[in-house]
Amino acid sequence: MALIFVRTAVIFITLLLIMRLMGKSQIGEMQPFEFVITLLIAELACIPMADSSIPLLYGVVAIVAIFILHQIVWLLDLWFRPMKAVICGRPSLVITKQGIDEYQLRKNNLDVSDLIESMRTAGYFNLDDVYYGLYEANGSFSALESGHKTNSLAVTIIDSGKINVHNLEMCGISREKLDEFLKQQGAKLKKVLVMTVDGNGRVYFQPSGKPYRILHTEVSKRW
Repeated sequence: MALIFVRTAVIFITLLLIMRLMGKSQIGEMQPFEFVITLLIAELACIPMADSSIPLLYGVVAIVAIFILHQIVWLLDLWFRPMKAVICGRPSLVITKQGIDEYQLRKNNLDVSDLIESMRTAGYFNLDDVYYGLYEANGSFSALESGHKTNSLAVTIIDSGKINVHNLEMCGISREKLDEFLKQQGAKLKKVLVMTVDGNGRVYFQPSGKPYRILHTEVSKRW
């Protein structure tokens, strides 16, 4: 029992030292390669702690080796700028003044619902609350506020050509009324990237591959 305690204490002190040497990014927003290294270190630390038949030195050496590799990657990132894009990736501009960029979303394995969730987390509840929105290389969402944030929550009616029936009913919009709205816009359901409606009847409407438009419709007064 005492042996396990001592081994665990040694690994803990080694990990604490290594994580401090790796810098603040290891306890904040991590780049992809840093996340991989953190997972590897956690796995390597568990092995000598759980199995006393494995020499403790093996675990320490493995963790130090990972630290050395981290420093090599960090130096490559610092000295050779093209390597930064290869190792860490580039920011992706997913919202412009034209609306949502479908290509950038697909490139990052995201969809409209993922984008809307990220915006809500950042404090934006309508898609046109920002002029520009982008995902940083570390996955965090950044935005340039448009200056005319709306004061009503928008819900998604159409997402990539599919209707959200629950939200449609909540807004008090019938399917017939939605079909008529789409007909007036000259758009087919399958070609609509996104349509949201807020409590004031303000509609964010963007057909696939086209700029968005702000429109209005009647909604239920219940929400």
